[in-house]
Amino acid sequence: MKKPSLLVLAAGAGSRYGGLKQIDPVGPNGETIIDYSVFDAIRAGFGKLVFVIRRDFEAAFRQGVGSRFERRLPVEYVFQELGKLPPGLAFNSTRKKPWGTGHAVLMGADTIAEPFGVINGDDFYGAHSFQSLGRQLQSGNSDFAMVGFVLKNTLSEFGSVARGVCQTTPDGFLQSVVELTRITSDGSSIKHFDEAGHEHPLEGTETVSLNMWGFTPAIFPYLNEQMVLFLQTRGQNDQAEFFIPSVVNTLIASQAVRVKVLPTPDSWFGITYRQDRPRVLANIRRLISQGEYPERLWGDLQGALPGSTTVPQAGQMPPTYSPDQCVGVPKVLHEGASPSHASPVE
Repeated sequence: MKKPSLLVLAAGAGSRYGGLKQIDPVGPNGETIIDYSVFDAIRAGFGKLVFVIRRDFEAAFRQGVGSRFERRLPVEYVFQELGKLPPGLAFNSTRKKPWGTGHAVLMGADTIAEPFGVINGDDFYGAHSFQSLGRQLQSGNSDFAMVGFVLKNTLSEFGSVARGVCQTTPDGFLQSVVELTRITSDGSSIKHFDEAGHEHPLEGTETVSLNMWGFTPAIFPYLNEQMVLFLQTRGQNDQAEFFIPSVVNTLIASQAVRVKVLPTPDSWFGITYRQDRPRVLANIRRLISQGEYPERLWGDLQGALPGSTTVPQAGQMPPTYSPDQCVGVPKVLHEGASPSHASPVE
């Protein structure tokens, strides 16, 4: 079976962060969050990368991020642009805001012909999350998938976050995703605020989506169809966005697809606000000290092992290399086992 691809959404402007956070280094040797995601994805069996970016930072992104992967696996770039719409549709010429994650995924339609995962470029998802998604996408099952995180493991201490709170069936399939855009925690309680500013408590144990999905190419006609409807009804609203969960909700309600929820014990961390960066650096350093990642993620920058163009599976040592030739081979993560960083990030 052909290896799945990984579609990395990296076209965001980073307005709350105040910079191009997709290429901001967080590892001890200049690694970005995308580096750690790709490292985990390769170990989980993904075979191609497709980056969704903007043309205005293409050169910086290729040089600062993409170039280090191009010797290891096929890498392609697609561009999220306001004018890339289904034929015959127009939009408000004053619009500056990107169309949203659903539109970003649609940009991969001409590039991806195999099962594929979707992630945000600025979120750290964890090795277990990628392994669960990789197994699902390589199982031959036609169901879509969503990696489900525990809400309390996904918060920022520096401001509100948006999370898709999920309802699931007893047999582990998604029923719906409700996007809550202002979730906060004061350390003792978690709550969200609705559009009217009213406060609502949350338990912290809710399953949430962090935009880590598994699809087959069958999603593209659905996205195109729903994008047309979105533009016809909301295309003149400069702030309206076309999100993946809205498409998934529609497909589930019409029984067109099933979406398997893949629970993960991993803790999220990412750079939503600039103040998040020191915490991310500290957590990366902690995972390295626990043996989850090597000190130098890409070894000699020619491959994970001298003369190699591949990243070793976690805990595996190719017989042609002695132990002292390896650059920090991570610990084994057996199927069904929880990684050592599965507890909430402190």
